[in-house]
Amino acid sequence: MLSKFFPHIKEKPLSERVQSRDAFIYLDRVMWTFGWTEPENKRWVLPYKLWFAFVNIVIIILLPISMSIEYLHRFNTFSAGEFLSSLEIGVDIYGSSFKCAFTMMGFKKRQEAKVLLDQLDKSIAEGFLVTEVVYMNLCTDVCPLITMLMARCHISLLKQRLRNLRSEPGRTEDEYLEELTECIRDHRLILDYVEVLRPVFSGTIFVQFLLVGTVLGLSMINLMFFSTFWTGVVTCVYMVDVCMETSPFCYLCNMIIDDCQEMADTLFQSDWTSADRRYKSTLVYFLHNLQQPITLTAGGVFPICMQTNLAMVKLAFSVVTIIKQFNLAERFQ
Repeated sequence: MLSKFFPHIKEKPLSERVQSRDAFIYLDRVMWTFGWTEPENKRWVLPYKLWFAFVNIVIIILLPISMSIEYLHRFNTFSAGEFLSSLEIGVDIYGSSFKCAFTMMGFKKRQEAKVLLDQLDKSIAEGFLVTEVVYMNLCTDVCPLITMLMARCHISLLKQRLRNLRSEPGRTEDEYLEELTECIRDHRLILDYVEVLRPVFSGTIFVQFLLVGTVLGLSMINLMFFSTFWTGVVTCVYMVDVCMETSPFCYLCNMIIDDCQEMADTLFQSDWTSADRRYKSTLVYFLHNLQQPITLTAGGVFPICMQTNLAMVKLAFSVVTIIKQFNLAERFQ
C-alpha cells in the first residue's frame, strides 16, 4: 500500500540501475518544503528565499521567543507540575531551533557528499543495500543517521570486496594489484565522504546531547516529585522519545568503528601470502590505514558513541540526586 505513494521504498530489481543518492529523495522533498534546499528552476529563487525566510523566522526564531514571553506572563498561574511539563518542551524547542540551523547550514556539504557517493556507485559491481525508510517529519534527526547509514553500506560492500581479493585463480599479479588499488581508492572516497559531513553532524549532535541531559533531568524531576499516574506515563513515553533522538546514531557510529576493525581483519586474512613484493607492500600500507577507525565528535568535544549517550542519561540522574540532597523539590512545592 505504501509503495503506491512512495515508490522508492520498494526494493529495485537487479536489472534497474539505482544510485546511493536515491536514499535521500523523500528527505530532500520534505526539506524543500521548509526552504532548506534550492529550487530546481532558477526563476523561483526569489519566491523560494522569501518562503524560506518566512517559515524559518516564524518557527525557529519567533516560536521560541513567544513561548518564553508566555512563561513570563503566566508564571504565577502555573503549578509545579504544569511548569516542569511545559518547560521540558520549551527547552526542547530552543534546542530544535539550533539543530535546524545547523542542518540548514550543512546543505552544501550534503550536496558534496552526494557527489562522492556518485563516485562510489561507479565502482560497485554487486547489488547494494536499500537502507532506510524514514519518517518525513524528523529531518533533523534522520539526516545524520541516513547519511552515515550510506557510509556503512559502502563500508560493508568494500569489506566484501576485500574478502574476495585474490580469490579468482588464473589472473595475473598486475590484475590482483589493480584490484587492491581500486579498494584503496574507494576507502579514500569513503573517508572523504565522512570528512565532508563531519562539520554538519558536529553541531547538531552536540546540541542534541545537551538536550538529552537537560530534558531528561527536568522530566525525571517532574516524574518523581510532581506528576500523577497518567501524566507520569506520558512523561515516560516522552523520555524514551528523547533518548531515541541520539541512540540510533550513536549505535551506528559504534558499528562503523567495529566495521573498520573488521575490514582490517578481513584484509589480513585474505590470500596474500603467495603475492609478489609490490602487492605485499601495498597491502601493508592499506592495512595501516584501515586500522585507523572512523570516528565523529559532537562540537569537537564529545565522541559520538553509545558511551557518551549513556553519560548524558546519567547526567539526568545526577540532577535528580542533587534535587533530593538539597530538598529542592519540597521547597519548590
